[in-house]
Amino acid sequence: MPVITVRVIEGVSAEKKEELMDRITTVMKEVLGKNPEATHVIIEEVAPENWGIRGKTVAAIRSGK
Repeated sequence: MPVITVRVIEGVSAEKKEELMDRITTVMKEVLGKNPEATHVIIEEVAPENWGIRGKTVAAIRSGK
């Protein structure tokens, strides 16, 4: 039973999450032959002030600081 965890910054729509889960499940079947019925995809959302890139939070980057 594969378990795939994806971390994203908060704000991804429910529709996009479902699409992502569907596509990941399909890739696991096509590439590794995994049963879609046993494939689990977990999406973890992280607040932009808790995600850093280049030494700054995403919140700061988005605000132009």
